Amino acid sequence: MQDAPSEVDPDFAREWVEFSDPADPRHRVRADLTWLASAWTCVFGRGCAGVVPGRADDGCCSHGAFFSDEDDLARVTAAVADLADEDWQLAPVGRGAWTEEDAADDEGGVRSLRTRLVDGACVFLNRPGFPGGTGCALHRMAVREDLHPLLTKPDVCWQLPVRREQEEVERADGSTVLVSTIGEFDRRGWGPGGADLHWWCTGSPAAHVSPEPLVLTYAAELTALVGPAAYAELRRLTEARLDQGLVAPHPASPAPVPLTLQRRRPDA
Repeated sequence: MQDAPSEVDPDFAREWVEFSDPADPRHRVRADLTWLASAWTCVFGRGCAGVVPGRADDGCCSHGAFFSDEDDLARVTAAVADLADEDWQLAPVGRGAWTEEDAADDEGGVRSLRTRLVDGACVFLNRPGFPGGTGCALHRMAVREDLHPLLTKPDVCWQLPVRREQEEVERADGSTVLVSTIGEFDRRGWGPGGADLHWWCTGSPAAHVSPEPLVLTYAAELTALVGPAAYAELRRLTEARLDQGLVAPHPASPAPVPLTLQRRRPDA
C-alpha cells in the first residue's frame, strides 16, 4: 500500500480578519485569510488518498455524512426523491433505507443520523465502473440539473473543508452580536478521531494546486455560510491582502502565493 501524500504541521502562523456584515451590524465575521487565500482544491479522483487506507476511491465518503439539523435532513430527503437510477449506482439497495443511526451516539435525534454505509462507504457514493462515473450521486444529479451541489448534498459534504462556527457574544457594553468564524476544517475539526484519518487534504501540498484562491473557487459555499453582502466584503478583504502580500501564507500552497494565484476581478 502506498503512503499517503505528505501534510504540513497544522500549527503554523495564520492571518485573520474580522468585520461587520454590511447587511447586518449585529453579525460579525471572523475569517482565516491564510486559508481563504490558499490554493486548496478538491482532488477527488485525481490524487486523493482517501481517509481510510486502501480506499482512495472513497475520498472522504468512507464514514457517511451526519446531518446538522432538521432542515439539512429535509433538503437531502427531497433530493433523494429526485435521484434517477442513472445517477445512483446503489439505488436498488438504498431507496427507502439510506439513513442509519450512529451506534456510538446514545443521544438520538437528527445529529446521530447519518447516510447509510454500504460495503464500507456512503450509500450515495458511486463506485468505480459505474457508467455514470465515480463519486457522489447527489452531486452528479445536481450537475445534470444545472444546480449547485450545495442544494442537494448534506451540509457537511458541501461545506468541507471550510469550517463555520457561530457564537452569540456579549460585548462589554451589554450589546450582543453573532460571530461567524470561517476557517480551515483541518484534521482536528473531526475531534480526537481526526488524528486517525489515513490522509486529510487541507494540509497537503497535493491538494493545493488551484490557480485561484479558495475565496473565489468556494464563492457559492461561502455566500451560503455568511450571506451575499458579507461574502462580497470577505472577498474584497482577501484580495486586498493578496495584493499587499500575505505575511503568513499557507505552507501547503505554492510560494510565493501572491504571485502564483491569479485573481479574477468582477467587471467594473
